[in-house]
Amino acid sequence: MAMAIDQTKDGLTYGRFGLGIHGSGPGSVEQQVHDGDTVNVRAIGNLSVRFLGIDTPEVSFALPGSTQFRSIGDPLWEAFLTDPFASGLPPLNLDGALKDNLQSRLGSGAAANHAHHAQAAHRALEQAIAADLNARGLTRGDFHFFGAFTRELVDRYGRLLAWLNVDDQSAARPPDYNTRMLVMGLATPYFIWPNIDPWRSNGSLVDAAMSPERFRADANRPGKLRDARNAVAQARANGSGIFVADNRLRIHAFELRFLAQRRVPDRWVIDLGSVAPVLLKPQSYHTVAKVEDRLFVPADYVPLFQRAGWQMQS
Repeated sequence: MAMAIDQTKDGLTYGRFGLGIHGSGPGSVEQQVHDGDTVNVRAIGNLSVRFLGIDTPEVSFALPGSTQFRSIGDPLWEAFLTDPFASGLPPLNLDGALKDNLQSRLGSGAAANHAHHAQAAHRALEQAIAADLNARGLTRGDFHFFGAFTRELVDRYGRLLAWLNVDDQSAARPPDYNTRMLVMGLATPYFIWPNIDPWRSNGSLVDAAMSPERFRADANRPGKLRDARNAVAQARANGSGIFVADNRLRIHAFELRFLAQRRVPDRWVIDLGSVAPVLLKPQSYHTVAKVEDRLFVPADYVPLFQRAGWQMQS
């Protein structure tokens, strides 16, 4: 079935909807038009949910110059990730330091490494969802998810952005799938401001972009962010998943994406493990050694941080 919310080739996000449900079927126009600027609708097609706070290796993606998704296990990906800066490829103007850092992790076997970790994460999520369904004795039709949304509801690809879990409001409900993937060491943390605690609960974006001192105090207080960072540190210490000693994940999913799309990183970075009141340049993310210390800030929000006393890396 087609997606209810999707994106055109030129980047326009669009959706398809029908009249909303009333009773056992679609309601009438009179029932679903609430007032002069609101109508109740139902989605025509599937919706895709992108997990907030994490990034898992890509199972498939489009190679440069193509719109067709191809398995990362394909030999064409092995050739590309062996040398994504080879002559003949579209240009990608990266800083020398970032290019050197990437090249130290790319090369022969990088695609196979990525595909291995992608399949491990894929299987683990399937198993977690199936276990939740089976443990409750539900049919596929009766099994429901519960999604918690933040400030940004939809990403650039038309996917809903959420913390997703089984729809179980009892005290026995397990952690959300986002957290479970981190705890198992199968996902890289991907903290993007302002869509994570504690800043998603502030009254406005201006309030959430607070002074460096207050910002860091909030980042380190007990809560979902600190728990997530601790879970990643523990997975690393245990050598779990992407941190396994003899086959660590060599490049992160977002790195594979910008290499393939020939698009330079554009989110600024705060080092949560530092006390410096500095926004690092987008291409300096690799200088923050621990992945759980990287907080990405979209460029549109940088002026709010400057106003609050943050400095931009020169």
